[in-house]
Amino acid sequence: MNNVFDVLQERGFIEQCTHEEEIRELLAKEAVTFYIGFDPTADSLHIGHFLQIMVMTHMQRHGHRPIALIGGGTTMVGDPTDKTDMRKMLTQEQIQANGERFREVFKKFLDFSDGKAMMLDNASWLLDLNYVTLLREVGVHFSVNRMLAADCYKTRMEKGLTFLEFNYMIMQAYDFLVLYQDHQCKMQLGGNDQWSNILAGTELIRRKEGGQAYGMTFTLLTTADGKKMGKTEKGALWLDPEKTSPYEFYQYWRNVDDADVNKCLCLLTFLPMEEVNSLSSLDGAEINRAKEVLAFEVTKIIHGEEEAQKAQELARSLFAGGGEAEDMPTTEMTAEELGEKAILDLLVEAGLAPSKSEARRLVVQGGIQVDGEKIEDIHYQIPVETLSQDHIVIKKGKKVYHRIKFR
Repeated sequence: MNNVFDVLQERGFIEQCTHEEEIRELLAKEAVTFYIGFDPTADSLHIGHFLQIMVMTHMQRHGHRPIALIGGGTTMVGDPTDKTDMRKMLTQEQIQANGERFREVFKKFLDFSDGKAMMLDNASWLLDLNYVTLLREVGVHFSVNRMLAADCYKTRMEKGLTFLEFNYMIMQAYDFLVLYQDHQCKMQLGGNDQWSNILAGTELIRRKEGGQAYGMTFTLLTTADGKKMGKTEKGALWLDPEKTSPYEFYQYWRNVDDADVNKCLCLLTFLPMEEVNSLSSLDGAEINRAKEVLAFEVTKIIHGEEEAQKAQELARSLFAGGGEAEDMPTTEMTAEELGEKAILDLLVEAGLAPSKSEARRLVVQGGIQVDGEKIEDIHYQIPVETLSQDHIVIKKGKKVYHRIKFR
């Protein structure tokens, strides 16, 4: 397929378009400059961001020019989209440090040579704006009634939408206007939760410049039953190996539900669709082969082939009952610290359960083993004689292993 629109459509990315036929025709006839914004609210990108990076990569491979826009300015305000509470306020220094971490990730996936891609920070034009000038030149084009009807504000309206957050849509629309004026950026792409903000940008460009701009949104990464993917017991599924190890990352995809394999192969790998369809058609025990391919491919894209190979070998050896591989996820503590902890506290500290109540459920249902012994007592503590070893291995369910190493 020569048209990236058809590629994205076939793989299931596209959710909504402002002008579907015009966009398809535009992407077929010229190299289009487009942008996606990333607010550096944390010190690592997560798997939801990776979906957007995959879109940028597909677009660039078909000759289009991505702008990876770091939201150094918009993060000072905070996007209320999909939030029931106001986001935590970060300092400018924290935002800048997080943005630098994002830059390193974008360099891994996009080709920035010879102007093939750009990386910009909206702090460079948002932080020095004159407020009254912004109100007169931009604010005049926004209808408060229409803004309040937008999905991105509805969930926040019930708990109280601050005036700070209310400005977010205006700032994102202004970003699009600046990129349109300065870099001939004609398209904004983003997750489906950004639809209202993207529409605001295309409308501002029409009103201010009399120009035509386009928007396209992509499916959010959800399971077959509609839940957001990428949530682990430790929190988000991060791209930074210091926050989510390559093994943990691999295991997440190795253990996805059968119903989610096709969607993940389409969205998170570059495998040809013939191979995707062949793998997705497997059933019964054979679907595990498709999950192995999925886990390997996604881990390879993000962490490199060597780390993907190590994660796969570790997973196979643990699943076969080895349970002692060196790269196993590990928590370190002194023997004295371990001797004072009951099993529920230990499971929470090791990240094997998000809370003591969940840890209790795992133990009661027989889902926890320590060095091969099933633990059924919620008050269980590691025996004193065991503390003379240099580690113990906790197994959760059938596939999750974690080593507690003694310092």
